[in-house]
Amino acid sequence: MRKVVVSSIVSLDGYVAGPGGEVMALPMDAFFDEHNLERQRSADTLLLGRNTYLGLKSYWPAVAEDPTRSPAVQLDPSTAELHRETALRNNTLRKVVVSDTLTPADTDPWTGTTTIVRRADAHGAVRRLKEQPGDDLLVFGSSTLWSDLLAAGLVDELHLLVAPAVLAGGLPAYGPGPVPPLRLIGVRRREGSDNVLLSYAVDAS
Repeated sequence: MRKVVVSSIVSLDGYVAGPGGEVMALPMDAFFDEHNLERQRSADTLLLGRNTYLGLKSYWPAVAEDPTRSPAVQLDPSTAELHRETALRNNTLRKVVVSDTLTPADTDPWTGTTTIVRRADAHGAVRRLKEQPGDDLLVFGSSTLWSDLLAAGLVDELHLLVAPAVLAGGLPAYGPGPVPPLRLIGVRRREGSDNVLLSYAVDAS
C-alpha cells in the first residue's frame, strides 16, 4: 500500500504561516529546499489544497524555464540545479487538489497533471489512491488538508521542519480533529541551518 507523507515547515509554537497567512515568516532555507526535493523524488503524486496548489503553480513553471527567477538562486547561484529539478518535478508530478471552488479553468499550465477532488469525496479518494500501486503520495504545505487527513487516520508519515521562530499567531499546523499517536523515526540537522527535521510514523490503528 502506498504511503501518504506530509512535509511541512512549522514554527516552534506550532504555526505553518504567520498572521495574514504570511508563509515567508518561516525560514525556508537550503535545508528546506533539499528536504522537499528529497521527498519529491520518493513521490509520484502531490496531494494539495487549493491555496498551496495555486501558489506552486504561480511560481514553479517559470523557474523550470529559468532557475534565476527564483530569489533563492539569485542569492546563491549554486542552487540553480536543485531549483530546476524541483520545478520540473512540480510540473510533471500528478497533482490531486482537494477544493470545492477550483475549476479546470484555474489549472493552466498544469491541466494535464491535475485532478480536482471535492472535499466531501477527499477521504474516499485518498483511500483509493493508497490502494493503487505507485510511489508516495506527498502532501506539501496544505495544512488544512493534512490535518484533516491526519485526524482521519490517512497519513502514514509526518516530516516537520521545525523552524527557530515564534510567530505567536497565524495559521496553526493542526486542526480541531484528534491527532493519532506519533512515533519518532528520525531527527536530522544540516550544517548552516537552524531548522531541525523531525520525522514521525503515524499510528493510525
